Amino acid sequence: MKKTLKYLKPYWRGVAAGLFLKLLGSVAELFLPLLLEYVINDVATNAALSSDVKIRMIVISGVLMVVCSLTALLGNIFANRLTVKSSGNMTHDLRYDLFQKTCYLSSKQTDEIGVPSLISRLTSDSYYVNQMTARTLRLGVRAPILILGGLILAFWRDVTLALVLLACVPIVGIVVSLITRKSVPLFSNVQKKQDVMVRDLQENITGVRIIKALGKTEYETEKFDGTVKDLASREFRANRLNSLSNPLATLILNLGLVAVIVVGAVYGKKTGTILAFLQYFVIILNAMIALSKIFVVISRGSASAARIAKVLDLDVGETVEELPEGDKSYKIVFDDVSFSYNGVKDDVRNVSFALKPGQTLGVIGATGSGKSTLVALMMRFYDVGKGRVLIDGKDVKSYTLKELRAKFGAAFQNGFLISDTVRKNVDYGRDLSEEEIDEAIDAAQARELVEGLEGGLDFVLAQKANNLSGGQKQRLLVARALAGKPEIIVLDDSSSALDYATDAALRRAISTRYENITKVIVAQRVSAVKNADLILVLDDGEVIGLGKHDELLNTCREYAMIYAAQMGGEEYGTLSAE
Repeated sequence: MKKTLKYLKPYWRGVAAGLFLKLLGSVAELFLPLLLEYVINDVATNAALSSDVKIRMIVISGVLMVVCSLTALLGNIFANRLTVKSSGNMTHDLRYDLFQKTCYLSSKQTDEIGVPSLISRLTSDSYYVNQMTARTLRLGVRAPILILGGLILAFWRDVTLALVLLACVPIVGIVVSLITRKSVPLFSNVQKKQDVMVRDLQENITGVRIIKALGKTEYETEKFDGTVKDLASREFRANRLNSLSNPLATLILNLGLVAVIVVGAVYGKKTGTILAFLQYFVIILNAMIALSKIFVVISRGSASAARIAKVLDLDVGETVEELPEGDKSYKIVFDDVSFSYNGVKDDVRNVSFALKPGQTLGVIGATGSGKSTLVALMMRFYDVGKGRVLIDGKDVKSYTLKELRAKFGAAFQNGFLISDTVRKNVDYGRDLSEEEIDEAIDAAQARELVEGLEGGLDFVLAQKANNLSGGQKQRLLVARALAGKPEIIVLDDSSSALDYATDAALRRAISTRYENITKVIVAQRVSAVKNADLILVLDDGEVIGLGKHDELLNTCREYAMIYAAQMGGEEYGTLSAE
């Protein structure tokens, strides 16, 4: 809670002004019963006063009551506007910092929290924190003032009736406190289930075409319906418990109201005094109900604030270590590298290879063999568990992330394109020249594509580039990777949607136009890696083949079999013929 509420500090002036206006309006409201009591007890029923004096005093009192009413009304209106503005600004800053922190989370931290949960915290959780802050500033200040002020003025006017009033307040407070304490864990569970709903929704939106193609729309609908019903059930239980606050508070205070009337009649209290106390009871009753509503909002808001604080408290500071350097004549070196995602079983084991500047590394293997994991370790999305990864003879842990990733241009199979122009997608905030963008588009075999779009480079892509085909998306992703001429180009299965002719033309263009740039090509096709200077064959996280194409045909059975299957029985070495 403290972590999120500190965001109000820059807006303390607006908060302070709002609180002052709330105080002013509440005090003005508390004087209304006193004026009413005065009119009834000291003016209307006072036989010693003449009719003219009574009328004059009643008019004056009426004017004062109108002034108090307008002060209470206008004070609350302007105070609410200030508090809503302050809480809105706080939420803006909170969401900005939360988004920024999310962007800098390590891949491991993102995996642990989960993308759906991060989305939920950035959207619904921040909304509940906003509601908690706004309502607390609007009602949480006014209600205690009315309760405390009402009790003070009540004791000042009549101790006996005030004691009846006072007896009700702690009972209501205890009831509301018990309900709130039990509701916070329930709302925490609601938020966790909401993460599941966001995850299911995200999966369905992302995979909508596959779902339709397989005819599983009804299956996914029923599955989502179950998730939503479970969420609704949990939310219903939490809200059902919280819903007891208002009726119980109303019941207790209404019983107190009856007690005031009875005690007033028994002790012969004046009519004006009893009416004034009835008004104080109504004021305190409404304030207690408002306070119980605040506790409901606080219950949910505190659960959301804790989830947000958990992300904000994560350490995303870079760890730059001074580690021994290696041979600087090599661009990329993997030295006996092992890594595990879950810390139990290694996903890649004892991987070693060395690549010189300008050379091409081809990585091939079955799905799940660890190809993309090598790229993730190379770019330090994850840290190795054993061994080391060197870039230009320097351990990747010795670079800042900005320095390290500035060396790379990467295109992934599932890379993303933003809803903007083709030019901005290729440039992606790097302020590249028109020549650099054009050269990258030509090398990526995307020139015909761009010229065929209305507006060319100024053509606006739809969300997730859904107005382009898979192959068209991949060509733009490759163009983005090539633009700016990085030191290392990583193409991670980024031509899987291209036909063989386009794929071959792309590889030729990269090898000729970017011959001095080191290239890492991860692919399923032998044709994409056969001309590489070094080919790495992976199987279940282990290197089962390392060398050039011709060498592997005779030394690695799996590579020879893949080649035979893909190249249609051409000459492919001695091992495959056995």
